[in-house]
Amino acid sequence: MTPVELSRTVLHAVRRAVDAGELSVAVPTRAVVAPPGPGGCGDYATSIALQLARPAGQTPFRVAEVLRPYLVGTDGITDVVLTGPGFLNISLDRAAAGVGLVREILRRGDRYGYADRPDGRVVQLHCPHDLRAVVVAEASARLLRSQGALVRVTAEGFEDVWTSVLGVTVDAVGHAPAELPVNVRPVPVPASETADVMSLGRDAGRWALLHPAPHDRPRTGDEHLVQRESNPLFRVRYAHARARAATRNAADLGFTAEPGPVAVTGSDISTGTGTEQALLAALADHPRVLAAAAEHRAPDRLARHLVAVADAALPFLLTVLPRGGEKPSAAHRARLALAEAVGAVLAGGLDLLGIDAPDHL
Repeated sequence: MTPVELSRTVLHAVRRAVDAGELSVAVPTRAVVAPPGPGGCGDYATSIALQLARPAGQTPFRVAEVLRPYLVGTDGITDVVLTGPGFLNISLDRAAAGVGLVREILRRGDRYGYADRPDGRVVQLHCPHDLRAVVVAEASARLLRSQGALVRVTAEGFEDVWTSVLGVTVDAVGHAPAELPVNVRPVPVPASETADVMSLGRDAGRWALLHPAPHDRPRTGDEHLVQRESNPLFRVRYAHARARAATRNAADLGFTAEPGPVAVTGSDISTGTGTEQALLAALADHPRVLAAAAEHRAPDRLARHLVAVADAALPFLLTVLPRGGEKPSAAHRARLALAEAVGAVLAGGLDLLGIDAPDHL
């Protein structure tokens, strides 16, 4: 069960409780599920009971008690525990959840985590005459569009060289009406360092401006060009290239990807616990990260998430292909499917940041 499917399952539980007369509320259009916070347990938690308590005229804990039986009996859910004022902490059948997640990512490709349709929002982003602000605004617009919003980006001023070097564009340039204040204003790059950013080129230059949090001053040195693990951008792109290489090498060995259990029997590969579970958790969190990055106009959240995915993926990618005299098995096909899911998430995330994801490094 993927996070999107789990969200739908939670909403279905609410609908069943309403139909049974146990709750008197309007069924919401969205149920947020996320990794449990402090004091939580299981794989995911939802605060839907807190959201429904006031309209239901009941305490959040009582609402959670009503919803729990409708969740416990669902395929793919192994347990539901109530914590705090009424959080529902949900444990999944991890093997089935992992297979479903990989299938969903491969189905959606690099659009995994995108909204299914426009949501009717119209967002205006306006930024000062500043290179970093323009790049952050444009990346924020990409994120908002991925979540169904219609977005327009304007700037107080703009330099044509920003387009030719960093590939950044805006919809209009000039002073905005008084009712439209500047609403994208990260810490700017000092004028003395603008040339340093431009010398990095499109990919490294955009990463240098987008990876730090908006309140942090970006580093503009050539450390962003270093092809070593000390460079987060290199790790992300290297993990993507390794994932693509796994597909090419598997084709040479005569097998293709098929989602399934990843444990390989009869080999020395340690599987099924830490490495794969950490990777699956990072991939499952991708839609939530996209939504949060869009909501807060914070492409840095996506950049740091891609680093987390890459760091979880790199040890796993070493184990995808058969070793020595091993013959490709169903488990190898499943591991290849997980590798291809990694490639799709990294490629899609980099694209939203306006950064290339090369197949070869």
